[in-house]
Amino acid sequence: MSNTRRVPLSTVVRAWGRLGCTGFGGPPAHLALLKALCVTSNGWLNEEEFDHAVATTAILPGPASTQMAIYCAWRVAGTAGAVLGGLAFIIPGLIAIIIAASVILAATPPHWLLGAADGAGAVVGAIALRTGIDLLRPALGSKRTALTPRHRTVLYAVLGGLATLTLGPFLVLVLCGCGGLEIFRRSTQRGPASWLTAAPVLAALATLPALVVAAFTIGALSFGGGFVIIPLMRSAAISHHWLTGPQFLDAVALGQLTPGPVVQTIAVVGYGASGVLGALIAATIAFAPSFAFIVFGGPRFEALRSHPTAAGFLGGAAPAAMGAIVASAVILAGEMRHLWQVVVFAVLGLVWMVGLRRSPLSGLVAAAVVGGVLGTVTHLTL
Repeated sequence: MSNTRRVPLSTVVRAWGRLGCTGFGGPPAHLALLKALCVTSNGWLNEEEFDHAVATTAILPGPASTQMAIYCAWRVAGTAGAVLGGLAFIIPGLIAIIIAASVILAATPPHWLLGAADGAGAVVGAIALRTGIDLLRPALGSKRTALTPRHRTVLYAVLGGLATLTLGPFLVLVLCGCGGLEIFRRSTQRGPASWLTAAPVLAALATLPALVVAAFTIGALSFGGGFVIIPLMRSAAISHHWLTGPQFLDAVALGQLTPGPVVQTIAVVGYGASGVLGALIAATIAFAPSFAFIVFGGPRFEALRSHPTAAGFLGGAAPAAMGAIVASAVILAGEMRHLWQVVVFAVLGLVWMVGLRRSPLSGLVAAAVVGGVLGTVTHLTL
């Protein structure tokens, strides 16, 4: 797979910066925008190359859509393109979410803004539920399309869900354990196992500050991306008293309402821990592994995607991550603090987004508007 510099860095910064400003709607929207830019409009990558890269980033830990943005920039403009393109994709949403966090977490935030955050927060559980269902449906499909046999997919999903509800920060160990179990099962069927040689040095993390550990876990060890990071972030945020449960729900809503990856929610957690500096440190540590994976691993993407050990690990870890995403919907729904949020969750979340399959962004915006109005009215009537 060649990697020749074909696109000026100024073009990468401009195009990827535009994606960073308009990339609302989470990973599916990000992938669609990247494909339109790199495949359909400019022909920088062909469709097969793009699809193979999507499959490979699914194997990697961390935010898959961010890794795809970095990878595409690397393919068209080398290492410098990967760094500048990735930063251009991340920074607009990061700035927006830090500004929003500074207002939401202030001592006396505007009541309409609190209401808007509560309204949007009421439906993020429904988004998590829909995401988990959408991921599990093909995983439970026919033997021809399913990554892992149906009965083991269900088992791993249940284990991931139970770990989300009960184990908090130890979820990542369950995800890795499911991946390792599937590697072992497949290796016993085909002979001696071929194990991955690289492993994180977890013992060294014990000496680092809690925020650094949490951010690194999310960026380098969380398989499944997207909503699977929510229980990991929530456990760290609440156990260290950086955010309350309802504040964390607002943080997830901010991550959905701002452009860019959901992982940027870690910036709100960092802000709650140590202001703007904490937000920047948390975001830097959470996103740094994605840059490293692409810059150092990009030339080996095809080999990784077809590697039997990598495929086996994904076959166990991915269903567990899907179960964790579904279970995170229960956690998020439990953080609602107003009765009207339950109504918003039922109507705009379960009916509009899950039942009618409408755009999550439309549901979020509508819920934020309803919450803003109710927040203002209830305050005025007190």
